[in-house]
Amino acid sequence: MKQLFVSALDALYLACIWVAGFAILCMSLIIPWGVFSRYVLGTGSQWPEPIAILFMMMFTFIGGAAAFRANVHIAVTMLTDVLPQYLRTLSAWIVDALMLVVTGFVTWYGTRLSLETMGQSISELNWLPVGVTYLSLPVGSAVTFLFVLERRILGPQEHRRLMRYEEDHATEGAH
Repeated sequence: MKQLFVSALDALYLACIWVAGFAILCMSLIIPWGVFSRYVLGTGSQWPEPIAILFMMMFTFIGGAAAFRANVHIAVTMLTDVLPQYLRTLSAWIVDALMLVVTGFVTWYGTRLSLETMGQSISELNWLPVGVTYLSLPVGSAVTFLFVLERRILGPQEHRRLMRYEEDHATEGAH
């Protein structure tokens, strides 16, 4: 059962990486197009800004879940580094408990917000419901919730090759 759970979360982690990568690629193409159309063509397209914001939300919340699992997010550890081991362990438990509360709340509230705004549309893009732009909030938070549970139940996963892929390849070439 444990291996099945870890394998499912590995697939979810890889999906988050691919979604975040796709989102940043799209933003990298859309934003220059918006600038080009406005300042070179003089037409100023309406769609690049809301679509770029949609992709930024995807990158932020879904990519953030992957960053949490790989433990590559920004963390200030100045205080915890000087604490005795038992207090470091306690603070890690407190942080994870708070993460469960926050991600649980954002999953619940973000789902509600997305559903309630599905009937509204963005003025620049009549075909795109506002609720779609909010979907990455509950999705990313739910995935982060699962990754926090995994950390508490099975321990941190950042040491595994899946999370440190680039480091394995960097050291292989040095030998």
